[in-house]
Amino acid sequence: MGELGGFNKYQRKEELNDTVKERVKNFKEFTSPLLIKDQQKQGSRCMDCGIPFCHSGCPLGNLIPDFNDMVHKGEWKKALEILHATNNFPEFTGRLCPAPCEKACVLGIIDEPVAIENIEKYIIEKGFEKGWIKARKPKNRTGKNVAIVGSGPAGLAAAQQLNRAGHTVTVFEREDKIGGLLRYGIPNFKLEKEIIDRRVNILEEEGIIFKTNVYVGKNYSTEELKKFDSIVLCGGASVSRNLSIPGKDVKGVVQAMDFLTRQTKALFDKSLEKEVINVKGKDVIVIGGGDTGSDCIGTSNRQGAKSVVNFEIMPKPPKSRSEKTPWPFWPLQLKTSSSHEEGCDRNWLINTKEFIKNEKGELIALKTVEVTWKIIPGERPQLIEKEGTEKTWPCDYVFLALGFTGPEKSLPEQLGIALDTRTNVKADTSNYETNVSGIFTAGDMRRGQSLIVWAISEGRQAAHYVDAYLMGSSSLPLKDKNDLLTA
Repeated sequence: MGELGGFNKYQRKEELNDTVKERVKNFKEFTSPLLIKDQQKQGSRCMDCGIPFCHSGCPLGNLIPDFNDMVHKGEWKKALEILHATNNFPEFTGRLCPAPCEKACVLGIIDEPVAIENIEKYIIEKGFEKGWIKARKPKNRTGKNVAIVGSGPAGLAAAQQLNRAGHTVTVFEREDKIGGLLRYGIPNFKLEKEIIDRRVNILEEEGIIFKTNVYVGKNYSTEELKKFDSIVLCGGASVSRNLSIPGKDVKGVVQAMDFLTRQTKALFDKSLEKEVINVKGKDVIVIGGGDTGSDCIGTSNRQGAKSVVNFEIMPKPPKSRSEKTPWPFWPLQLKTSSSHEEGCDRNWLINTKEFIKNEKGELIALKTVEVTWKIIPGERPQLIEKEGTEKTWPCDYVFLALGFTGPEKSLPEQLGIALDTRTNVKADTSNYETNVSGIFTAGDMRRGQSLIVWAISEGRQAAHYVDAYLMGSSSLPLKDKNDLLTA
């Protein structure tokens, strides 16, 4: 696919970022697209590699060589049709996905891989720019009603697929706007909310019913929910992991999602500005080295923090692919995000032992110790503290970006749904159905904290099985779950 020998002719080139000085002044996206000719050259780099491992690297099974070839030829509308055949929301994945497809790219063995994520973003943005993306209303209705709880990427994907099958779909969202984690959990500088709104407008035009400020199990009874012919639970993994150490309840120790959500909400409702946790001129420590920790760093820099320090309990990953994660698998490799580039002091193999407060009960410092990991074959790794490495770090705020332990338990309990050993909603791995007939689940609520691309994939998969449950069979697409290189 692409230009014959194009991978030798053209170097990988990605869209440009605004300077750090400029972009930290606001919460807007800060990328500038390549020129059209350069975008097409990136598509031209795709190799006719025989076995496209990028297919298996992508949880959605995107037809990557096919849309790359169309981009190379300047056939943008055909590229969009190919991309939309497997991915309902490329505008989300093209901005937020860590691109496991690129790590499985054959070209990546000898050179920089094809810039698949950027190409995906260019295709979808071209589609919106040209007006090619229009509502696809079903020709006929089945008379079946489906309730979807949660409007994140899994819920939205399931909703669009089931609506296309002709079912009447109602999506319940407890927040005031549709989007789930995309709406308030992802900072605006990574995903401007107009991107969500334009897609939701299309979904509404297609006939999907959205109900916001509806917290199923609290202000909307489960008995009402059971009146639907089928239910899909897509509530995500929203229970944040905590640190059970002295001082964990001190004022100034804040869960990352609380910090991020308040800031994003205040961007769109000035009356909520008083609720923002403002770190201007403050010393900030972010505990957790993943994407959420990175988002806290970027947000702190935009608010004008005096200093930002980042702790990670795991060892510093190597800059290049580790032998433990050979191609084409997802690599153990150091990731430096745009937020890291904006300024922070990153520290690895650090464990927090205690939060220290003053006489007013306010956070003033925390204590840490350096650690190592002892690997014992057949057993869980053991965390070993290094003697004489205790240290006190002055700080005004600490943000806990430690991940999530699973979904909230109230709704599954009310519905009589079983949980698995990881406290996620338990579902039959062959069809996404829970122990209660007619109730299905998808996304982080089923698999635990994961990627947006996995959520969309699971929403699509679940929709197929819900349709088959309601109608006896389904023509909705289904990806072979065994043809995957990512976990």
